[in-house]
Formats: sequence, structure tokens, C-alpha cells
Amino acid sequence: MTAQSRAANDISSPNDLDAWWLPFTANRSFKQRPRMIARAKDMYYYTPDGKAVIDGAAGLWCCNAGHNRDEITAAIQAQAQELDYSPAFQFGHAGGFAIASRIAQLAPGDLNHVFFCNSGSEAVDTALKVALAYWNVKGQGSRTRLIGRERGYHGVGFGGISVGGIVKNRQFFGSLLAGVDHLPHTYNREQQAFTKGEPEWGAHLADELERIVALHDASTIAAVIVEPMPGSTGVLPAPKGYLKRLREICDKYGILLIFDEVITGFGRLGTAFAAERYGVIPDMITFAKGVNSGTVPMGGVLVRQGIYDAFMKGPENMIELFHGYTYSGHPLACAAALAAQDIYRDEKLFERAKTLEPVWADAIHSLKGLPNVLDIRSIGLVGAIDLASRPDAVGARAFEAMDRGFHEHGLMMRITGDTIALSPPLIVTEDQIGEIVDKLAKVIKAVA
Repeated sequence: MTAQSRAANDISSPNDLDAWWLPFTANRSFKQRPRMIARAKDMYYYTPDGKAVIDGAAGLWCCNAGHNRDEITAAIQAQAQELDYSPAFQFGHAGGFAIASRIAQLAPGDLNHVFFCNSGSEAVDTALKVALAYWNVKGQGSRTRLIGRERGYHGVGFGGISVGGIVKNRQFFGSLLAGVDHLPHTYNREQQAFTKGEPEWGAHLADELERIVALHDASTIAAVIVEPMPGSTGVLPAPKGYLKRLREICDKYGILLIFDEVITGFGRLGTAFAAERYGVIPDMITFAKGVNSGTVPMGGVLVRQGIYDAFMKGPENMIELFHGYTYSGHPLACAAALAAQDIYRDEKLFERAKTLEPVWADAIHSLKGLPNVLDIRSIGLVGAIDLASRPDAVGARAFEAMDRGFHEHGLMMRITGDTIALSPPLIVTEDQIGEIVDKLAKVIKAVA
């Protein structure tokens, strides 16, 4: 079929859906009953026939300022007319330096330098490479081991898969990096069920890092990487005191600590970064998604001053870090990020998320007692509902909930197995929180 004939056909024709192999999607099911999106504005997506679908997931955890904000759209258009692309290898442009400074100002402590990439996956692989290279330039090249955590999601690069703890990723692709170990995850339903915010139980699980150090010796360990709140594996807030304990142990043994804040960065938990909420300064922070409200692919790594300084040695004409991407600091992404940061500041969206957290928590937890609801977790403007699996059909109940939510109730949500995850744009109102929860209650009853 030619491009012209394909474009001329009605999009509902099955032939029009053949070519695109959708990521992380049940493609055969989708193409039998497509969930098509035509446009978006503020809190809502719209289907091709004009039906409104409230966005309970901020796209993919990323549209923190809502959809199609005029300020961001205008900034992208203006940048495209002025400078469409600029190489980041040996050259720079004003927008890249401006947004790097803005992001560094938001970060706690001396996380003063930003290395740009294009996604959360690239950000994680970048941070891991920086950690390994750092110990090389420090003369401690034996520090090559990386420590992740069970139920961690660190993107789809081979580095991120290796330190990640998602079974399917490891089953399909294995661990390509040698010398990787994992901390236990922090979720225990018996101890933590129906918690609002950080669970009281679980800080002691950070002490498992001591056991890993004893097994491998600190002189072989480069870095520990954790999400302050794993989102993609079911919204698992860190127990009270857990992250501070990890920081203490890393300091004790001279191990770098990396926070993967691809989801939690830019207001999701009520602060610019989760590190601020928890009073912990990691050595690196990865970010993406919310940096420009999901409008143009962008990610990056914040690094502390001492890490950056360690590379700034030797002849000044020599490259300090042999790493980068063609689209690092892309002008359009930078323009979008600057506009998004203005919205976050001017509309006080991070503070708004903090103010709405108890309202959101009460609303989400009102679903307790509905059919098959096993647990509910909430933190910041994030929530998760665990549903009981159907016999011999793990994931089928939540999948049906997602599909029926979109088609029949005008609600977009995320699912992981039989867990429903919600993370609305930070512009959500109390009435819209009520709309999301009311629709979700109907969906949960419908799939009972």
C-alpha cells in the first residue's frame, strides 16, 4: 500500500494499524479495539470522534503542566523558526545553558551540573557511565559493581535493564552488565497496606546494603541507584528514613548514590525533586518526563560539583567524558523546558501538588472496600490500586479496567500487572480529582 492510499483510507481500517509496532503494548488486542487519541488540552485527551478522556496518568507520568499549554507551544514554534538544530559536540547554544542553569537552581545541595540526553533510559545509562568513569579518573578503577533494587525500573537501555528489577525485562534480555547486585524492594502489604504517604515500616531494609558490601567489598562498588518512589512497578513510596539510611551507608563506604527521578522530578511529590522532600542529597539525579511537560524528548543527569570537578583535569583541549547523543540539549527541547519551568514557577505547581496531596490521598483511599481492591497507596499526586488477579489470568482484570476506562468512562490510567496507577497533571482541580475517582470506582465495579 502506498503512503498516499494509506493516508486516504479511514483510520479505522485495520490495514492502517499494521505498520506501527507499539511499545509496551498488547498489539493484537489494541488493533482489535484501538484506543486512539486525536488531540489534547489541559486535563483532557480527545478521541477522533470528539469524546473527552480525563488524563489520570499525565500521559506517561510526564505532562505535569497539562496538555497543549499555549506558552510551551509558542516557545517551540519560535525556536523552530530561529534555530532548529545545533550540535552539542564542541558547540553550544544559549537555550541549553539557560535551562541547565534553571534545573541546577532547582536541585538541592551542590548538584550544579547537567548532562543532557533525550529520555529517562538514556539518563540512567548516562549516570551509570559517569559513575564508572568517575572512579577511573579518581584512580579507583576496581569500583565497577553497580547496585540496583528489586522492582526497580530504570528504563530500557542495557544498563538500566541490568540494574533494574523488572522480571520480564530480565527474562527477555538478561543482564548485559557484569557485576550487578540488587537490594530487596521495600513493599510489604502485610505491614504497609492502605498507607498514605511514606510507610512507617521498612527503613531497616536499607541495611541490606551492608550485607552486599560485605559480600563484594566496598572497593569494588561504584554506585547504588534507586527510585525514591518506584512508579512503573506499582507506586512504592520509600519507607520513612529509608533513603537517609542508604545515604549514610553509601557515605560510610564511599559509594556514589544515584536517585532515578525520571518520574518524581518536577513536582510529582510536591517538591522540585524527591531528594528535597526526603532531605537527602544524592550524588546524581536522573530526570526526563516532566522537565518540559512531555512535549519534546528530553532527559538529563544532575551531578554534584565534586564529580564534575574530577573530570576537569588534564589538557584543556581534551574531551573529558567520551559520551553524548546527537540530540543532547536539542534547541526545541530546551525552549520547551524553559517555558515549562516558567509555568511551574508562575503557577506554583509544585506547591500546588503538595497542597493537594491530602485531598488526593483521601479521594484515592475512598476506593477501599470496593470489589477486589487489595491495597491502595498514595504519595504526592500519585496513587496505586492493587486488584486481585483472576484465576490463571494475572493482569487481565487491570487490563480490562484500563480498556473499559478509556472506551466507556472517559478515563486514562496506567496499569502494571493488576495494579492501576494514577498520576494526573499537576494542574488537576479538586473537582477533577473527584471525576477521576468516581470514574475509577465505576470501572472497578464493572470488572469485579
